[in-house]
Amino acid sequence: MPDLPEHPSTVSTAFRSALEVIRGVEPRIADAIGQEVADQREMLKLIASENYASPATLLTMGNWLSDKYAEGTVGRRFYAGCRNVDTVESVAAEHARELFGAAHAYAQPHSGIDANLVAFWAVLAQRVEAPALERAGVRNVNDLSEADWAELRQAFGNQRMLGMSLDAGGHLTHGFRPNISGKMFDQRSYGTDPATGLLDYEALRASAREFQPLIIVAGYSAYPRLVNFRIMREIADEVGATLMVDMAHFAGLVAGKVLTGDFDPVPHAQIVTTTTHKSLRGPRGGMVLCDESLADQVDRGCPMVLGGPLPHVMAAKAVALAEARRPEFRDYAQAVVDNSRALAEGLKRRGATLVTGGTDNHLNLIDVATSYGLTGRQAESALLESGIVTNRNAIPADPNGAWYTSGIRIGTPALTTRGLGTAEMDEIAALIDRVLTTAEPGTTAKGAPSKAQHILDPKIADEISRRASDLVAGFPLYPEIDLG
Repeated sequence: MPDLPEHPSTVSTAFRSALEVIRGVEPRIADAIGQEVADQREMLKLIASENYASPATLLTMGNWLSDKYAEGTVGRRFYAGCRNVDTVESVAAEHARELFGAAHAYAQPHSGIDANLVAFWAVLAQRVEAPALERAGVRNVNDLSEADWAELRQAFGNQRMLGMSLDAGGHLTHGFRPNISGKMFDQRSYGTDPATGLLDYEALRASAREFQPLIIVAGYSAYPRLVNFRIMREIADEVGATLMVDMAHFAGLVAGKVLTGDFDPVPHAQIVTTTTHKSLRGPRGGMVLCDESLADQVDRGCPMVLGGPLPHVMAAKAVALAEARRPEFRDYAQAVVDNSRALAEGLKRRGATLVTGGTDNHLNLIDVATSYGLTGRQAESALLESGIVTNRNAIPADPNGAWYTSGIRIGTPALTTRGLGTAEMDEIAALIDRVLTTAEPGTTAKGAPSKAQHILDPKIADEISRRASDLVAGFPLYPEIDLG
């Protein structure tokens, strides 16, 4: 965790007092909050997209900034009385620019999908809307004739996006039909080499030349290797596309200078989106970084895409980003990758098959179908029963589909925050392997083979749960917080 306060009792008092106030209104909510921290203290949390925010970040979200409406952006609000919100948003953007070396930062998005929507519509505004306004000789869409407006609306809907396929590790918000992004764009996917599981840049280049997308999206949620963003930008420039990178998963590795040069997206992409939790260890929220050419369009995110900003969350983003600018955050980011590699080695040594054969970042993807004869859903449930929290995930060309899956995704940001190191990762690999080699596929109520049900000896589940609990007990979560 970030540096503890000089007087830890102050932090305990703050959280205890807050829960007492909440309990006076709705005790069930106070109990749920208290139980959540108790549960998290006992969990062996390996979900790659989860982490633990600092007490300072958590406390920043509970204040009077929540009461203020602030549509617009700094200095250009639709509501009066926003000077303090302007300060908060400016500080958050300042920290983001300095941390990532970005020309411009926008701290308002409420989530990762909101950040992506801001980015999509900023590019559409720049590449599609602005030329249409210029041709019509007007400055605003409200000044377009009905015929010109109908033509522009049709043009918005006819744009193409090229993004990483879901089974290769891409994300639903990168143009897939169940998500709004897939309803906005004509989308095509690029994938990975079937033999290596690695990105095939030449195949991607060929697809981009044929498809001619407006936007190429890079970034992933379940790809355990690095992406060369210099090559991605070369491909985008060759076909006249805007390169957008969603670094939500690995932003902490960029902030911590583990990913630099060709593997840092900020110098190469015109626009970069991220969440502020995950490996960045901040509050749940989103953010957009961009070059100067897109700054004005991005700053119109509210009300173009977003509703009223959440000033209390922007304040928490500013605190978390300030923490990430400290030298110790670089040590943390490197430890995340070291732990991820150690976990991979521990699993492989015990016979597990990993997608791409290992990792270069914060996550691993275990092929549990090949390794253990289980679906991802069965493996996820067996591990959860044993005190190990993961999530099922598709693997390339997954025979079990996106719901049951053949993979389990595991990540190290949260456990690294607690202080666990490479020695503990090997022990965790042993626990995972013990559960999955013992678990068996279950059957349905009618006795047919099931992709969801599993069989696991309760004694083994209890044994692993106790071992997992004992392991994390040596690395207390929020030791400065005693709720009494």
